Amino acid sequence: MQSIQALRERRATIAQSIHKLLDDHPGDKWNAALQEKYDAGMKEIEDIADESKRVQQVLDLIAENAETGQVRNLFERQAHEEKRPAHLDAFWNLMRRGEKLVTPEEWSALRNTMSVGTSAQGGYTVPTEVSASLADALKAYGGVRSVAEVFRTTAGNDINFPTTDGTTETGELIGENTTATGSDPSFGVVTLKTYKFSSKVVAIPFELLQDSQIDMEAFIRNRLVTRLGRATNTYFTTGTGTAQPQGIVTAASSGKVGTTGQTLTVIYDDLVDLVHSVDPAYRALGKCRFMMADSSLKVIRKLKDTAGRPIFLPGYDGLGGPMPDTLLGYGITINQDVAAMAANAKSILFGDFTFYKIRDVMDIQIFRFDDSAYIKLGQIGFLAWMRSGGSFVDVGGAVKYYQNSAT
Repeated sequence: MQSIQALRERRATIAQSIHKLLDDHPGDKWNAALQEKYDAGMKEIEDIADESKRVQQVLDLIAENAETGQVRNLFERQAHEEKRPAHLDAFWNLMRRGEKLVTPEEWSALRNTMSVGTSAQGGYTVPTEVSASLADALKAYGGVRSVAEVFRTTAGNDINFPTTDGTTETGELIGENTTATGSDPSFGVVTLKTYKFSSKVVAIPFELLQDSQIDMEAFIRNRLVTRLGRATNTYFTTGTGTAQPQGIVTAASSGKVGTTGQTLTVIYDDLVDLVHSVDPAYRALGKCRFMMADSSLKVIRKLKDTAGRPIFLPGYDGLGGPMPDTLLGYGITINQDVAAMAANAKSILFGDFTFYKIRDVMDIQIFRFDDSAYIKLGQIGFLAWMRSGGSFVDVGGAVKYYQNSAT
């Protein structure tokens, strides 16, 4: 089994060769044999990506075994546990065993670090460290949150963002002793509201809770983050803005509509037009990128420029290190809530997504259910709530979309 580093070096070498292949062969020199070399290189990069995932899974399993003591001895385990803050152990013991089995010492540690609900309420505001790990995991989930500007507030009242479009404003050349012309900018307001999201109840069998070898912290966190990540990203992408967040697709303006026959694809010229539909003032900021579903990226990877050469290049930093893949020199964000290519679908976005603001209110709250409805099934229920909102606060066209043709 090759190491992760060895696989990365192999990928960098292949990516470098593909870049050189295209650089050394302009359109008039491109032919079927060169295309075959390009396709073989891209296939090998895909194989390396799959192998890297398998290697990482093995490494994760080894690490998990080490955590449970199958590799690490008892003394090392004790040393590790001594470094872990007491209130974190207390919190996850509370999640695993319930209030009745939490010791007075654990309650004391919990009260010093978070707000704890009563048994009637059943809700627990998670410790700061847990909240931070959940927030990081939500961002790592991908989609809009990974490229938007995300901030946190302690209250959920509406926030008004002033907006103005200065992309067409200009100054003037005036003669001596001539009065300057007035040109007052017009201002608008975008209101950022917050909404309540639920993970839905995660039911966990007693056996898992009682098994000390199971990493319940990771299990619960992954389930909650996956559900909340999917739910929020859907609305941050396609939300209407009425009683729900305004999605980036909803807020974006048209940059390019595909020519007749482009219901399931896009041509090279349309991508160029989409990029240049965004004002150079935004592109000059260096934050613009593409956003699309994975199925759309699959279509684009097969496109050729006007000289017949592939327009998609594997990421390569020029120094032998890996970089994210690019399209026309811009980064790519995969968002599965962006529509796949179809008639009239707004399937590709391009622009500066930092103008989309995501606001999280306070911490995620976790509820534990051990009432008769779950006890009869031999389960304990867990439910997470979060308050969040999102909206596009630009009016100058920072993000534009490509729309497939109707026919």
